[in-house]
Amino acid sequence: MVTTDRQASSNLMLPPMPWIDMGLAVLAFGLAYFVRYQMQIIRPVLELNATSFDPYWPYALFYVVVLGVLFRGAGLYRPVRGRAYMEEIYIIINAVTTATLLVMAFSFIFQPLVFSRLMMLYVAVISVVLLAGARVVQRMVQAQQRAKGIGIQRVLVVGADEVGQAVLRTMLARKELGYVPVGFIDDNPAELDWQNRGRVRELGGLDRLAEVVAEQHVNLVVMALRWTHHDRILDLIDVAQKAGAQVRVVPDLFQLNMRHVQIEMLDGIPLLGVGQIASLQGASRFIKRVIDLSLIVLASPILLLIFAAVALAIRLEGPGPVFYSQKRVGENGKLFDFYKFRSMIPDAEKYRAELVQQHNQDPRHPKILDDPRITRVGNLLRKTSLDELPNLINVIRGEMSLVGPRPPTPDEVELYKPWHRQRLQAIPGLTGLWQVSGRSDVPFDEMCLLDIYYIENWSIRLDAQILMMTVPRVLFRQGAY
Repeated sequence: MVTTDRQASSNLMLPPMPWIDMGLAVLAFGLAYFVRYQMQIIRPVLELNATSFDPYWPYALFYVVVLGVLFRGAGLYRPVRGRAYMEEIYIIINAVTTATLLVMAFSFIFQPLVFSRLMMLYVAVISVVLLAGARVVQRMVQAQQRAKGIGIQRVLVVGADEVGQAVLRTMLARKELGYVPVGFIDDNPAELDWQNRGRVRELGGLDRLAEVVAEQHVNLVVMALRWTHHDRILDLIDVAQKAGAQVRVVPDLFQLNMRHVQIEMLDGIPLLGVGQIASLQGASRFIKRVIDLSLIVLASPILLLIFAAVALAIRLEGPGPVFYSQKRVGENGKLFDFYKFRSMIPDAEKYRAELVQQHNQDPRHPKILDDPRITRVGNLLRKTSLDELPNLINVIRGEMSLVGPRPPTPDEVELYKPWHRQRLQAIPGLTGLWQVSGRSDVPFDEMCLLDIYYIENWSIRLDAQILMMTVPRVLFRQGAY
């Protein structure tokens, strides 16, 4: 049984962070004392100034209290899903700096016989390191707990046009936030062409809100209706709250992403300005290209050895070409020759349509388990993803990138609905969000939602995160066949 936030708040495996922070702050004082008075790294301690830790206890306690007050005042202990790690580090650095200066001011007022300003510098640095490390551990534990169903929120999205789609694809892309969308409700589901065949389901009209909350054990309802329905939104909020669910409302703002909205104040009146939507063009595209080529050059000695070994294995297994070339659809619908190591018998394509129908696969994204066309060497190549290494040729030629949506075949694109084609607006890649979210196990519609999220939220940081997440997925062969 899935445990929701309301049920699992007492089951967290970590003690409350305020107590951890207090302990780490005291530990920082102890370590700083050891570095200053025992190791004496930067400046030796005169025998006259040598002391035990006892005189520093009042300062340590004052420091801990001040840190606690500053952390609470800055909202560090307020449960906020999706808060950036660097935002927490910024709060920690500000609070540690302020607390350290207050301790020094405290010592200046009382003029103690023993006090080391250098030791306080050590306290500040060690505090930041320990408190930042604690946040890393906290995030890792939370991710493990949410993977086991602890501390998650089962979410129902009300409204399924552009705003609702943006909410769903963000939740699917950011699984570490602990949101599990159980589905959506909308009065006009027949008009929607993006319904997910997998994990996100259409659960009826708006009049079924209370019923769906109870049936699906929903504990968070996200209102994603247009503000033209503002009168009904208030009624739905009341229904959801009476059904026992928390409610969050997404501001429509004419379907603008808040990242692209600048807010100014005119004597208390908010003025909204619309900025340009970031895209992989210009400087961003150039930076992405430079990173791709640099990584390939750095890894080229190892890559050349792997290329040679794989080519030899394919050649020794039997007749047929080493490489396999296929037409794929790239950025903005442009066709290009897509290269892979051959992992199937020669002329495997002529059996494709028959196997797709036989295994009842989605022809837009067919992945056949135990495909009889795959050779013994090909089976190993697919499970280790080595068959995709020649995609690097496409990267060098500028037809692909290391990270991006996976390029489809022309016949798959012919079956796309209009909203699916949004995934063709970026240069395709070797790996992407859907690959690190389950690879072949991800339903097609969910794959498209993840690709669209990537296109709308691209950054160097996101690319780096996907590349790092790809390594364990490949090593553990998750969703590879």
